[in-house]
Amino acid sequence: MDIQSCYIGPEISPEQFIPEHFFLFLIKGTLNGYDGSKNVTLKPGEYCIVRKNHLVRYNKQKAEDKFEKVVILFDEMFLKQFQIKHKPHIENHSISGAILHMNKNELIAGYINSLIPYYTGAGRIENAFQDIKREELLLILLKIQPELSGIFFDYGKPEKINLEEFMNQNYKFNVGIERFAFLTGRSLSAFKRDFKQVFNETPNRWLIQKRLQEAHFLIDKRKKKPSDIYVDLGFENLSHFSFAFKKQFGISPKNLLC
Repeated sequence: MDIQSCYIGPEISPEQFIPEHFFLFLIKGTLNGYDGSKNVTLKPGEYCIVRKNHLVRYNKQKAEDKFEKVVILFDEMFLKQFQIKHKPHIENHSISGAILHMNKNELIAGYINSLIPYYTGAGRIENAFQDIKREELLLILLKIQPELSGIFFDYGKPEKINLEEFMNQNYKFNVGIERFAFLTGRSLSAFKRDFKQVFNETPNRWLIQKRLQEAHFLIDKRKKKPSDIYVDLGFENLSHFSFAFKKQFGISPKNLLC
C-alpha cells in the first residue's frame, strides 16, 4: 500500500457526534470504536461505515509509530446529487448501530488501490478526481450491500425518542446539550423541559453527577486509574475531572485509589 492517511470530502467534525456518513478503511494500526451499545475493532485491511446522527467515540493504536487510514465522507449535498444522477432503488433495511463493520470484498480492495495514482502525498487525492472517486465508492458499496441505500438516502432528522433511555445509554459522550436535544428529536427548550420532568435536574448537572458516580465506582470497586477513565467518561482533561471529583466526594480520585 503506497497511500498513507488519505481524506476525501468536506472536513469531518472532530467531535463525538457524527454529522455526515463516512467510510473508513484502515491501512495501519488498530482502531477501537464505541457507539454507546457496542464496541467495534478494526485492523489493517478492514473497513466500516460510520452513520450520521449518531454518537461515536474511538481510540487508535499505532503500529510502528504510525496510524494510517482512508476516510471518505458522504455529505448530504453529495448524496442528493448522486441520487439525482443514478436514481438508485431505495431498499428497506434493518441495520442498527452507528458503526457498520463490513465484510471484506475484492471490489473495495481494488478501489483503495485505485486511489494511488491520484494521491498527492499530503493526505489528499487530486481535487479534480475527489467527487469521481467518491461516486465510484458509493456505487461499489450499493452493489455489495443494496440495503445501504435506505441509510445513505434517508435525509430525515431524528424522531422524538425516549429521553431517559437515551441519556442513560449515552451520558458518557462528550457533546453539547444541543446535540443531545437533536438526537432525541427535540428543540433545546423542549429537551430541557422534558429532562427536568424525567430527572428532576438540569442536563448539565445531571451529566456531571452521572459521570462522577460512574468514575467513583470504577476507581473504588474496579481499581481503575483516573488517567485511564476520564476521557471515556466525557471529561476533556484530567485536572477538570479531578477537581469535579473532589468537589463531589470530598476526596481526590488519586487518593480514593490508594
